[in-house]
Amino acid sequence: MTGAPTSSNGASSFHLWWDVPGGPFQEVSAVLEITRAPAVRKLYFWALQVSFVDRGRDLGAGHTGLQWHPGAPAGAVNWGGYHAGGGVLDGTGSDLPPVDGPHTRHFPWSPGRPYRFRVWSPSPGAWRSEVTDMATGQATVIRDLLVPATGLASPVMWAEVFAACDDPPTEARWSELEARAGQALTATSVHLTYQSHADGGCANTLSYADGSSFVQATGLPAARAPGPDVLRLQT
Repeated sequence: MTGAPTSSNGASSFHLWWDVPGGPFQEVSAVLEITRAPAVRKLYFWALQVSFVDRGRDLGAGHTGLQWHPGAPAGAVNWGGYHAGGGVLDGTGSDLPPVDGPHTRHFPWSPGRPYRFRVWSPSPGAWRSEVTDMATGQATVIRDLLVPATGLASPVMWAEVFAACDDPPTEARWSELEARAGQALTATSVHLTYQSHADGGCANTLSYADGSSFVQATGLPAARAPGPDVLRLQT
């Protein structure tokens, strides 16, 4: 497939849905490493998303992760989300400078370096995302989203790519998927979904398991072949 995605938002997306028992969760975290960085100045967003719940009610969802952003040459992070019925979730400010609104913030990051994203609640009604540089151990608070939720549910990782389908390949690796509900729960398998070519997604994206990581790749030389709906790590 060549050219830009024909979806309504101009992006191609694909997802890794956690298979993890229990919940709601008090904390969700994962490590993200961009092992093959984009070669074009288009928006790429690799995100960990969680739903906000309260006693069976769906209160919306938030997404956090790294961005390759035209307005942030050194890199960006994001922590934003939407109400279940639509509309942007309220949030606090941030010590990180904004890029194009409250959700996206300047944050220098380097390809080939792992970053842990952790979502948790420092106080009732506030849900925080922080990013830790695994090479230095330095943790940076992105901001808090203000949601009257009592827990987190439905963790999923996704890539949203606004580049052309035939732009040079990229590769993102996710590892150490962990949720906490009184104890640590590790996700070692995920279910896959792809935005179909008919819906405007690129047909040459692929997710696969490689050792201790789940990989999301774009810009492959050929359309992906039919594969499993579930990926499992080697344990």
